[in-house]
Amino acid sequence: MTGTPFLYGILFVMGAGWGLTVPLAKIAVSTGHQPMGLIFWQLVVVVAFLGAVTLLRGRRFVLGWRYLRLFLMVALCGAVLPDIFFYLAAVKLPGGVMSIVVSTVAMFSLPIALLVGNERFELRRLVGVFVGLMGIVLLIGPEASLPGGTSAWFVLLALCAPALYATEGNLVMKWGTQGLDSTQVILGASLLGMVISAPIAVVSGQWINPMQGLGIAEAALVAGAIVHAVVYACYVWLVGRAGSVFTAQTSYVVTGCGVLWSMALLNESYSFWVWMALGVMLLGMFLVQPRAVRVLVPARVVEENASGAVRAHGEGSGPG
Repeated sequence: MTGTPFLYGILFVMGAGWGLTVPLAKIAVSTGHQPMGLIFWQLVVVVAFLGAVTLLRGRRFVLGWRYLRLFLMVALCGAVLPDIFFYLAAVKLPGGVMSIVVSTVAMFSLPIALLVGNERFELRRLVGVFVGLMGIVLLIGPEASLPGGTSAWFVLLALCAPALYATEGNLVMKWGTQGLDSTQVILGASLLGMVISAPIAVVSGQWINPMQGLGIAEAALVAGAIVHAVVYACYVWLVGRAGSVFTAQTSYVVTGCGVLWSMALLNESYSFWVWMALGVMLLGMFLVQPRAVRVLVPARVVEENASGAVRAHGEGSGPG
């Protein structure tokens, strides 16, 4: 059951799940809900699920001032700030375009890693960054690539989200997780994110009252948060079983499935330029990824790969 086909099956299911969160996010903003209200309730669902997972694993909730910097960085760079940009852009951009934009995490991650000393220069991977940038140019350049009346500035706005995810991943790699496993880090960061987002949502008039009824948009928000939390738990398991390099391949599936889910759920269709951008972006991702992809390694505890798992929290998902 733990052979290579099984692990690749888990990889595909994870990618399909995370890809699904992109059109679900677009549905969530379809009735006019604003980012801060959506972010708060999304974090509530993530905390409830990961809190239950933590208790079932026999682990403890970890809070305290010593972890504040870590939790604050992950909350801001991995959830609150990128989701603001993501939801604002999702109002205007097709789900398929959002899926392609989110895949640029790897393109942002490499130059940031070089700046902070997490990676060594490698020409092939730098070429991948430029290939990925060509994919973005294909999205915002030809007029036929975006819906009529949609400004290319919304693509640039959406790019702020993967840039923040890449920053989060590199800071986690630089600072470490202070002895916490990745689930504990995300749980602590999500709790702090709730504390940050709730008053902002209320003061800014973006609060969502769940007692007013559960419609399609609200159901999409809850479903997206649950899918993300479940898939994230699977990701943590797979990182511990097969290594972070192997598991990082899920990014290809996330991008492709995000486009396909958007076509199915949102009835979207795309121009030649969008499909070209998708192909170019996948090529860029292939070049940027580390060379070695180990299909199986001896089983190990997830904590040894906590940095990679927390980094993927941002890289693999759209919102959340």
